[in-house]
Amino acid sequence: MNPVVEVIGASVSYKIRHGASPTLKETFLNTIKRQNHDVEITALKEISFDLFPGETLGVIGGNGAGKSTLIKLIARVLPPTEGRVIVRGSVSPMIELGAGFNPELTGRENILLYGTLLGRRTKELEANSSRITEWAGLEDFIHLPLRTYSSGMMARLAFSIATDYLSDLILIDEVLSVGDAEFQAKSRARMDDLLNSGSSVILVTHSLETIKSLATKALWISHGSVVKYGLPSEVINAYENG
Repeated sequence: MNPVVEVIGASVSYKIRHGASPTLKETFLNTIKRQNHDVEITALKEISFDLFPGETLGVIGGNGAGKSTLIKLIARVLPPTEGRVIVRGSVSPMIELGAGFNPELTGRENILLYGTLLGRRTKELEANSSRITEWAGLEDFIHLPLRTYSSGMMARLAFSIATDYLSDLILIDEVLSVGDAEFQAKSRARMDDLLNSGSSVILVTHSLETIKSLATKALWISHGSVVKYGLPSEVINAYENG
């Protein structure tokens, strides 16, 4: 059986212009002198792991550790600077709920727009539009412009669109912590259904209890590097005592 995800020595670096010359003359002189003002920032350093069908990987670490960069790498939003990232099958990225929404379009029109951005087929979205709307509890609002929605309504709609389709791999970046208590319980129940269906999941969260209850593997990242990778209980214990 092939892994759904293989991350092999993957690194992500950015170049930031530092202390750029304020004038054209200074820029020209620095070019002649071959002075380099670029500063390279490494967000991820030689990350390696794999994930098989039906497994759930919980990713933990402090703010700025590189967790969201890793999710974007696997979602193909960012390319690796070094190494390889292999993803087999369909992907549902729940990274920034509603990031592709258009506030001037109606809720129903945004189902088609956001779903298309997630790689869904238009005919499939049209056929499932009523089901998506019903789960989000927006039957009375779906024909209104999105700018009239509250943030909670937009979160429910985005989550409903993203999870209506059964994917081989689901990427979650703190999504289960948004919305009110009722929505969190409802979204957690849907996530349980997806997990039981055999989808693989990579979950980024600060909730260690969520990792303990859902994950089959855990990955602790600090300053862009892997500190520990293995069973959730062992990784969390090391993290709490680190």
